[in-house]
Amino acid sequence: MMAPELVKQYTNISLGEEIEICDFRLALKVLRKKILSLDFQNSLHVHDPQNSFDYLEVLYKLRQLSERLGSLDPGGQAKEHKELTVYATDLFEMAMARLEEEFVYLLTCYKQPLEQELISFRSTEDGSTDGFSCSSFSEEQSEGKSTQTASNGESEFCVADLIQPGALSAVKSIANFMFLSNYSNECCQAYINARQGAIDEFISSLHIDKHSIEELLSTRWNKLSSAIRRWNQAMKSFVRVYLASERRLSSLVFGELSESTVDLCFYEISFSPVMQLLSFYESVAIGDPKPEKLFRILDMYEVLDGLLPEAEFLFQAGGSDMVLTEYNEVLLQLGEAARKTFAEFKYAIQSYTSSSAVPSGAVHPLTKYVMNYIKAVTVYSKTLDSLLKDTDQGYHHFSADGQSMPSSSPHFTVTALHLQSVAAVLEANLEAGSRLYRDGRLRNIFMMNNICYMVQKVKNSDLKSFLGDDWIRMHNRMFQHQATNYERASWSHVLSCLSDDGLCAAGDSASRKTIREKFKNFNLSFEDVYRVQTAWSVPDDQLREDVRISISLKVIQAYRTFLGRYSSFLDGTKQKDRYIKYRPEDLEELLLDLFEGTQKTLQHVCRA
Repeated sequence: MMAPELVKQYTNISLGEEIEICDFRLALKVLRKKILSLDFQNSLHVHDPQNSFDYLEVLYKLRQLSERLGSLDPGGQAKEHKELTVYATDLFEMAMARLEEEFVYLLTCYKQPLEQELISFRSTEDGSTDGFSCSSFSEEQSEGKSTQTASNGESEFCVADLIQPGALSAVKSIANFMFLSNYSNECCQAYINARQGAIDEFISSLHIDKHSIEELLSTRWNKLSSAIRRWNQAMKSFVRVYLASERRLSSLVFGELSESTVDLCFYEISFSPVMQLLSFYESVAIGDPKPEKLFRILDMYEVLDGLLPEAEFLFQAGGSDMVLTEYNEVLLQLGEAARKTFAEFKYAIQSYTSSSAVPSGAVHPLTKYVMNYIKAVTVYSKTLDSLLKDTDQGYHHFSADGQSMPSSSPHFTVTALHLQSVAAVLEANLEAGSRLYRDGRLRNIFMMNNICYMVQKVKNSDLKSFLGDDWIRMHNRMFQHQATNYERASWSHVLSCLSDDGLCAAGDSASRKTIREKFKNFNLSFEDVYRVQTAWSVPDDQLREDVRISISLKVIQAYRTFLGRYSSFLDGTKQKDRYIKYRPEDLEELLLDLFEGTQKTLQHVCRA
């Protein structure tokens, strides 16, 4: 009788039929030969998953035959029956070991990598440097994100097949057979080991370096900031794509057997990688709260907060409290780090002192730094509103002079209050810094430039929504007041030289002498202002033009009037050009040299 026929015959014997021990022995040997012929692991070529079904069919028959043998009454052949039962048990264990190897083989050789577009995250941001380091006050760039992207609390999974569909059916069938054969522990462990290898490969494909918390805490911030961008993108790909796909695979393989098995396997596979990723976030959260770190910390907080619904969906079902506990703890740590860092930012402004004045009265680097910083902060306003809501109790917002600040902001929120406070602290610091100037006129220029810079930053950005129109109007008046004070201090003496005091219309010799002195004093005063104030700077084009026009209207008109009224008194005077050195047109042109930041000196000959 042929082997297949023998197996079929002996596995279909009814309970009432009598069968000899020798027949069982023969059938088991036939099955053993068949099992050994399907030695998958020693194959030099990838075999078709369909072969697994052939092997399973043999194992089903072996199990049926073993069960039939166990129910057989040995009669007078008890010894032979015992030996054959041991043989059948050993054969089944050997066959199950080979089946486990086939299970791992299919999981390994038929795993399917995620499509690159699903996990691609590297961008041009990777090489960028920190725009808010303490050494870069003059930097104009901001480091935050460009738009607010708040999570709506809905899951955004994008699942993919991690095992080729052709092999999945065989994997599932093997798992079913192992469970039915009381090999569930072996099956789960083999599955976990295989998928842990796959998940490690995926983590490696993200190109994120593994570091201990100690190493990360000692890493230079610019390098760490770039790494944070990659880790944030990696975290989103990992949770929304890979973990979602991994849980789906566990559900496909074990879902019909036991939901607890699905949860257990997924938890064991994902636990270590999740903790590895969270440790990076934790290391940033527990670092020193330096102002330049705020935006990366907020980015990290928003990533974890945005992924929280997905994490809860993936882990809450199956005894994964440890993962979610750690996840929420890291989220709390990041929130606290953001609060401390923002507070440190304000304290850094308050405590900032400079030993020397900014040359030429230009905009202070601190002003640029702070205004660009808070401009970038507005993008994170929703997140900061939730993080700072418990820190504004009894909070009042005041300007640098102690006056209550306007509250007409459309975004009258916690973040708005804090930004208004930061602006007020900056004003107070600028006022203190202006005292470094010995020349009160330059002090006015300095304050005018800095307040104007602040106003322009607010008007031309989202800061306008947070500080409000009243703030803008009030600070417009402030820098215009500084401009008025500057004009009065700089040009009152020049204009006094063109007054009619001490002159009479008769044109006597005394009056001519006084007229000569007035022209001479005007020339000296104007040239002194020109020499000094061409070195001063007013960076804002419109402000510079406005100040020049205002000066020109006063000086040129006064000079033109004085010249027209008294120049004839000097007719016949020797070296008249020593006194009337400039035409009104000359003065108009010379005034255009003011506030360019390059000192000039006048050595004019008479052009009258």
